[in-house]
Amino acid sequence: MRNCIEYVLRPDKTSELLTYVTGPYRHDEINYDLVYRTFLEEKKMWDKDTGRMYAHNIISWHKDEQITPDQALEFGKQFAETWFSGFQTLVAVHKDKDHIHCHLVTNSVSYEDGRKLHNTKKDLERMKQFTNQMCRERGLTVAEKGKHFDGSQIEKGEVIAWSKDKYNLFRQQVKDSFVADCAMAVLKALENCISKEKFIEKMKQFGWKVNWTEKRKHITFQNQVGKKIRDSNLSKTFHLDISKEDLENEFDRNYERVRAEAERTNGADEELAGYYRQVEAACEGAGGVTGASDGRERQVTGEKSEDETQAENGKTEFILRESRNARRNSEIKRRNSSFDNRTVRNAEVESIASAEQRRFEEQKRLEEQERTRAARRRNKRRSGPEL
Repeated sequence: MRNCIEYVLRPDKTSELLTYVTGPYRHDEINYDLVYRTFLEEKKMWDKDTGRMYAHNIISWHKDEQITPDQALEFGKQFAETWFSGFQTLVAVHKDKDHIHCHLVTNSVSYEDGRKLHNTKKDLERMKQFTNQMCRERGLTVAEKGKHFDGSQIEKGEVIAWSKDKYNLFRQQVKDSFVADCAMAVLKALENCISKEKFIEKMKQFGWKVNWTEKRKHITFQNQVGKKIRDSNLSKTFHLDISKEDLENEFDRNYERVRAEAERTNGADEELAGYYRQVEAACEGAGGVTGASDGRERQVTGEKSEDETQAENGKTEFILRESRNARRNSEIKRRNSSFDNRTVRNAEVESIASAEQRRFEEQKRLEEQERTRAARRRNKRRSGPEL
């Protein structure tokens, strides 16, 4: 709690004119030490100075929003006094970024009756609705799901980070993000996938374990180093439709597409087979055909000369040979295409597995360095002078 208060009141981020404390606060100035001691005294008065110590919330506005730091402070004060009524709350406006944002650090013990502060998921949703209402009353923009600040539609696959840590992660090293890796693996696994079981199998090939059960609302993905992420997190971050229902619908669409393609292929094969049958039938009936000579139609009957018979036999052999070659070439092309597809898929799987292995080794190296540094710090403290 002390570290959080110290961060919120850093001079390079705010000023005393942009800070305020709701509830009892007997000091003339606001600094992190005085605020911390005030919060702690209130806890000890009710004998509740353990467990969860505080709540930290941030109200942030877009960089193009027409709001001043003073207006943001007034907004934060009204929100804290209304929503956290009966609880001491430090309000501080930060202006060190290109967007104005207001920090609220709330004491977890009420100064009125000593009750502890509890916020559920429904409370968080109501908090969002309350801030939206306050924005409308002031003529400020209210964020809409699936749209940018200017009202334009967010494109599918566009990265949208809903937390500061995640935003910084994607801005600085999106290529090394396990979240981005998971999203790419999901998109690859979805290609021509027609069932849940096949999807789980493909994700396993890409190095991701899938926890998809009826008892749980969300799907959880876990990589080889134990990093986990939910489908809802991926959906928000990349603006993708990958909930259970969305994936099932995609499987159905893929199935219909594969079935239609198979029907077209079978139809083409049948048409080619029919052509071969016609050619062979024509060759077999070459002994009696309808022809033309000197512009007059006539039926060729009776005995043929030896030269005519040899010529017709040679023509028949040529047609049959060309027919067999065409059929053989078609089959070779089909096998080569299937082999090329398998080669590409295997290369993708190997590439992803190799990248995962490198990240796993790098993570182990960093953890080992951290353990070494921690051991050095412990040894240094033990070997220090006794007080």
